Amino acid sequence: MLLLAIQARASEVVDTRRSPHTKLQSIPLADVAWTEGFWAERFATLRERSIPAMWELMRDGEYKPFLGHFKIAAGDAEGAYHGAPWNDGDFYKFLEAVTTVYAVTRDPQLAAILDESIPVIAKAQRDDGYLHTPVLIAHRNGDESLQPFADRHNFEMYNMGHLLTAACLHHRVTGDDRFLEVARRTADFLCRTFAAPTPELARNSVCPSHYMGAIELYRTTGDKRYMTLAQTFLGMRNLGVSESGQPIGGDDNQDRIPFVEQREAAGHAVRANYLYAGAADLYLETGDEKLLKPLNAIWHNVVEQKLYITGGCGALYDGASPDGSEQQEQLTRVHQAYGRNYQLPNATAHNETCAAIGNVLWNWRMFLATGEVKYIDVIELSLYNAILAGTSLDGDDFFYVNPLRNVEPQPTPLRWSRTRVPFVTSFCCPPNVLRTLAEIGGMAYSRTESELWVNLYGGNRIETELGGQPFAMSQQTDYPWGGRIDFSIEECREEPLALKLRIPAWCEGAMVRLDGEELSEKAVAGEYFTIERAWTRGDRVTLTLPMSPRLIEAHPQVEETRNQLAVQRGPIVYCLESPDLPAGVRVHEIVIDADVPLNAKHDDQLLGGVTVVETTATVRSGGDWKGRLYRPSVRDDASRSVQLRLIPYYAWANRGASEMSVWLPRH
Repeated sequence: MLLLAIQARASEVVDTRRSPHTKLQSIPLADVAWTEGFWAERFATLRERSIPAMWELMRDGEYKPFLGHFKIAAGDAEGAYHGAPWNDGDFYKFLEAVTTVYAVTRDPQLAAILDESIPVIAKAQRDDGYLHTPVLIAHRNGDESLQPFADRHNFEMYNMGHLLTAACLHHRVTGDDRFLEVARRTADFLCRTFAAPTPELARNSVCPSHYMGAIELYRTTGDKRYMTLAQTFLGMRNLGVSESGQPIGGDDNQDRIPFVEQREAAGHAVRANYLYAGAADLYLETGDEKLLKPLNAIWHNVVEQKLYITGGCGALYDGASPDGSEQQEQLTRVHQAYGRNYQLPNATAHNETCAAIGNVLWNWRMFLATGEVKYIDVIELSLYNAILAGTSLDGDDFFYVNPLRNVEPQPTPLRWSRTRVPFVTSFCCPPNVLRTLAEIGGMAYSRTESELWVNLYGGNRIETELGGQPFAMSQQTDYPWGGRIDFSIEECREEPLALKLRIPAWCEGAMVRLDGEELSEKAVAGEYFTIERAWTRGDRVTLTLPMSPRLIEAHPQVEETRNQLAVQRGPIVYCLESPDLPAGVRVHEIVIDADVPLNAKHDDQLLGGVTVVETTATVRSGGDWKGRLYRPSVRDDASRSVQLRLIPYYAWANRGASEMSVWLPRH
């Protein structure tokens, strides 16, 4: 109980304070408050608009009865299950978002949401700890045909994993045991059920949030059974191979071959990234090098051969894997999946928002293990582009998929909307976006006993402890629109400590000043710049990150972007959207020069206030392609110049239905 009492005073999203194989510790959520600028504005939208709108949707059941399912399972209402099998997990993610914002604000309206929801969840739980409303409702209605873990695609483990994670955070933020007790009973049920898993039972690992959940429950309670449970979950993936060596599973769920033998990202991208995050979590506790080898290899495969310029991942709507392999007997269907190396289509890109979020979860754990800048660079790229694009500027409409090009007509009919909507039948992404945006403050800094690492920039104030002594610092900046970041020390200890500032890999020529004097040490891109000294109240540090717009080209093996260019400024990737074109000009008619000047200009009145990139481009008429797949190349004597305005990719489709492209043909 002492450990639980200590935990209740903490609010780290990933609590690695006692994890033996971490280089860095997370900062409690309550220690960081956004005060101005980009992330403060989004946090306000989250608190004032997104959470109330989603609570109304989930409580009232306008589309699906999220909270209502728990009431039916508890016997407090009547009805049948009406929704996707993972809707329980969607509700748990929403409660995690509410808990996170409550950690910072102590808003009583948020506490009321939690107090209304948690008792219903607890009442719905079966006496033996099992909690999955599709099965519980069927049994309450007399239908025994549904049984626990009979169908791996019933997402029981996924739902329970998000339950464990949300309950642990709720306990650490509030000190309340009610939700945590639900999680412990659930985990105890899983310990009994998977004590000796069969190959059939072992395949219940679809979208494995339960790896992270079990480890977080171990960290929260100190009960080693939950660590053993996480090890069992990962180890039982090996049961997907028969005695003759033939796979029982497939790449869509990453269980065709044992995890420790995997070297490439394959299959459903959300499931893959959750697996990698869970394995990284297990490494933080065990230091098992057999886990680190595949994690490192797969990370390089993703970042160097399968990641979109926006941080999106999971290129394919549908496909087969291992694609092109001579081992055709192992070929299985994959969906919403990683494709072949360099297979990165634009108009047909899937890029589920949850996949980018899973990538952030994975990279954060890799960063805690190593302290390497490259993981934060991936996180920042994903947050500003692939994840923010998943929600509207108003905060209550959402994308499920995130293409890098949208044209009419589509090259082929595609599922999922190209305009944001308040509800999609697969509602996993919206609450996932909410909890991720809520938790960014928990990734902005990390620490050791004598170091404060500044990972993500934005106007905020941190008030925490370093080495058991109080430390407070403010950060002022208009990042990502401007590259100047000012830090002011407000409280500190007498002993020296190191302030470590991330220099992003995209930044050349960074400069650091201390109390107005430029420091002589070179700030190297892709490293942390360290200032170690005895600090005093009022000390000022200014970091300047040049962020001129840049033209970006892709690896020549990315066939879909051959001879095309994209624009990036700082962490923001830009796109061309049809509302910014002259009347009668289409997105596909625009070409740009490789040496064209790019000018950044801030527009407070556009899209909530953004920095746009202005340039000159050429309009080339597309001509008549009706009934043709090929035609002789013709010179376009009618081409003309046009002034172009590019907007941040995350902001597209906020002015109605539109055409859009990140990549533009090179003139």
